[in-house]
Amino acid sequence: MSLNKLVCWMLAMSCFVLAAATGGAEENTPPDGFKALFNGNDLSGWHGMGHFDPRILAAMTEEERGKKHASDLEDVKQHWSVENGELVNDGHGVYLTTDENYGDIELWIDYKTVAKADSGIYLRATPQIQIWDYTEEGGKWNIGADKGSGGLWNNAAGAPGKDPAVLADKPFGEWNRFRIIQVGERTTVYLNDQLVVDHARMENFWSKRTPDDFAKEAPGSLNTANPLLREGPIQLQTHGGEIRWRNIFVREIPADEANELLKSKHLEGYEAIFNGEDFTGWSGPVENYDVLDGNIVCKDGKGGTIYTKEEYADFAVRFEFQLPAGGNNGLAIRYPGQGDTAYVGACELQILDNDAPKYAKLDQRQYHGSAYGMVPAYRGYLRPVGEWNVQEVTVQGSTINVELNGTLILKTDLAKVTEFMAGRPHPGKDRTSGHFGFAGHSDPVRFRNIRLKRL
Repeated sequence: MSLNKLVCWMLAMSCFVLAAATGGAEENTPPDGFKALFNGNDLSGWHGMGHFDPRILAAMTEEERGKKHASDLEDVKQHWSVENGELVNDGHGVYLTTDENYGDIELWIDYKTVAKADSGIYLRATPQIQIWDYTEEGGKWNIGADKGSGGLWNNAAGAPGKDPAVLADKPFGEWNRFRIIQVGERTTVYLNDQLVVDHARMENFWSKRTPDDFAKEAPGSLNTANPLLREGPIQLQTHGGEIRWRNIFVREIPADEANELLKSKHLEGYEAIFNGEDFTGWSGPVENYDVLDGNIVCKDGKGGTIYTKEEYADFAVRFEFQLPAGGNNGLAIRYPGQGDTAYVGACELQILDNDAPKYAKLDQRQYHGSAYGMVPAYRGYLRPVGEWNVQEVTVQGSTINVELNGTLILKTDLAKVTEFMAGRPHPGKDRTSGHFGFAGHSDPVRFRNIRLKRL
């Protein structure tokens, strides 16, 4: 975060703390850069929706959605109210849901609850950041309530973020405050100024499938990533007891700020493999590439695979890239140093402008993030052409993970691939080590801030 952004954030936080302390008219008034989701007077900007798969909602006809919303609205009238500038739910009914959808956000929210209540916050209509009775008397110690609120409760057992790092809840009757940052699936949660979840992936509850489930699907059966929706509504969950909310403020995080966060978190063990000035440490047809403003740029009309002089077995690599319209490049994974990159190495991971008209009829195993010709990646998570993206690739044994702008779009095991595009095998897919590189295809795709960690 730049110094100017840090100063602005500190000033905003100071205003928020002052507003909370003084109460009265200052409540529900957003700090600079934020907007209030709750106006303190009524439910404008909200509607009702319970625990409901957003994909099913999207597939409904307009008439079906209208009937559902009307029914949910009647439920809201029975169980939600506004008292003294506070949103109040009686512990029953559907969840209060924003009319607008959100993607990358910073969310501030206060809540106060009672013994044995159980609540949470859905992001992108997906459960959830947990709120519950953390005492033994609450009756849920056996499923994690003893660890407190703020965890990503619907993550798999043992997954990062499932349980909060510390118990930060205040006693019943006191106000608690969340500060939540979500970029892609990466979610950070502060509860009462204590860090309880640190940049953990929020798993997609709605797409939880077992390996057997994937085995029945085609042709994406070998990609078990299950990404979150790119955007969706914020929902206030409730059941089990009264809960009150106030000071609900949201700020949409712009792409450049999101990128700064993604590229700077958890950098332990990473080392720069490109110095930003020349091709020291690189081999291949470097004459077909330029170094411009600290970026590796494939020359227009040129190409070929440039690669690190060092070889790697298991590793993670994090970098930024910028696509021109129709841009095409690739990541050479465990490349032997010569031959067709997509076939002689473990794989070529596509770097591609998915929306270019000329690519409209590609095999789905050719789009961005895919293990070329073998396993398709999920689409819809690239930033617009001309904007910078952050990507992290993890290679361990025969498994490949691709995280794009904070969202996992490919999770696969190349050892299980038996069907190939056009029936053409990939003899290099079982390689256990090799070089890392970029496979240019005549387009001026840019790369920068390239860091690699051996695993």
